Amino acid sequence: MASAVYFCDHKGKPLLSRKYRDDIPLSAIDKFSSLLSDKEEESNLLPPCISHNGIQYMFIQHNDLYLAALATSVQANISLIFAFLHKIIDVLDGYLKTVEEESIRDNFIIIYELLDEMMDYGLPQITETKMLKKYITTKSFKLEKAHKKKRNAARPPTELTNSVSWRPEGIKYKKNEAFLDIIESINMLITQKGQVLRSEIVGNVRVKSRLSGMPDLKLGINDRGIFTKYLEGNNIGIAKNGDDEDADDTNNESSIVSEGSNKRKTNIELEDLKFHQCVRLSKFENEKIISFIPPDGEFDLMNYRLSTSIKPLIWCDVSIQTYRIEIHCKAKAQIKKKSIATNVEILIPVPEDADSPIFKYSHGKIKYLPEKNLLLWKISSFPGGKEYSMAAQMGLPSISGEDDLNTRVSNQSKKPVQVKFKIPYFTTSGIQVRYLKVNEPKLQYKTYPWVRYITQSGDDYTIRI
Repeated sequence: MASAVYFCDHKGKPLLSRKYRDDIPLSAIDKFSSLLSDKEEESNLLPPCISHNGIQYMFIQHNDLYLAALATSVQANISLIFAFLHKIIDVLDGYLKTVEEESIRDNFIIIYELLDEMMDYGLPQITETKMLKKYITTKSFKLEKAHKKKRNAARPPTELTNSVSWRPEGIKYKKNEAFLDIIESINMLITQKGQVLRSEIVGNVRVKSRLSGMPDLKLGINDRGIFTKYLEGNNIGIAKNGDDEDADDTNNESSIVSEGSNKRKTNIELEDLKFHQCVRLSKFENEKIISFIPPDGEFDLMNYRLSTSIKPLIWCDVSIQTYRIEIHCKAKAQIKKKSIATNVEILIPVPEDADSPIFKYSHGKIKYLPEKNLLLWKISSFPGGKEYSMAAQMGLPSISGEDDLNTRVSNQSKKPVQVKFKIPYFTTSGIQVRYLKVNEPKLQYKTYPWVRYITQSGDDYTIRI
């Protein structure tokens, strides 16, 4: 339960505040700036929460701002308060586009309106941007005229008083469609010899709803227990094709074996599950069914993560000759032959003053990026099982000797190779949609659900050289 919310500048001095409870003094925020300075002197990393004189200072940083929430009770729901602070930034992004000190100073009226609606007595209330925009406007900084017959009295939209606050009534489409995208981003750190040091799968189930009325959707994912724990052990496992008669061979690309055991696991254990508020959590916990009334438009239905060992999907063997700048790279798509990686980009680091590049390659295009000290090898289409190669020679005009050359090449080679790619119709984890049922009890229309799978490189898919 938060007692107050403050917007502060980069030094911790308050710009705007909203108090919800009277259990903290007005001067409490004056200590925030000095507390930040003390923590910065102690360590380069600021803790997200500072306790002083019985007051908890919980804050996040965004651009040149600190957004802080103050509370007195040590039993306050910390995760709820931090989630609310991030939600404030998301809502302000929808209103102000850029949330920074200047935009806060120029729009304090609309921010006060939003803070009044988003929290009451220290508890979060309305946090959906679409709902807030129905009666709080940034153009005139006044409440919209919802009912002209009532002397222009501003009233909240009716959906705020309903149980389904994220979806208004009366939505109509000529063609009712639901688009479902399952996007998995792969983060991986690989050694020069191909050993995987770190790997994880970050998944996102994204829905785009173009459905009339108030539809009720049911989503089934891997009926054989994708959300259940394994019968043996707690490790994550994916059945290899052919090892289990019931295993689906559509998306299972890799086989993961639990530590200390040679037995294959047939189920997938998703970690860090996060659902949109429209999902009925009680029904999911009891029946493992994802049932929901979707918001109109695009939204993230579910996010998940798997920290597990998987083989590299795109593997690069890069060697650099030290006696001269000569780079050789072999890239191999270690995916099924029926799968094709698209928009593959391989970024190879080179010394900062290298010039006069000469390229030889079997497929794609190669470009030298001197401003980034990189060679960019682009392959538009990379079928599974294929192996392509390239070679490059570059000059170093300012070298003083072979030792200088070896030192500079060695320093540059410490930077890893970055790989970017996208593989449609494929998921690494094996997650698969079994059905997507749409039921609108009043309109009873026909629907056209569309499902798409995409695996892509994450922000950290790197190979050491």
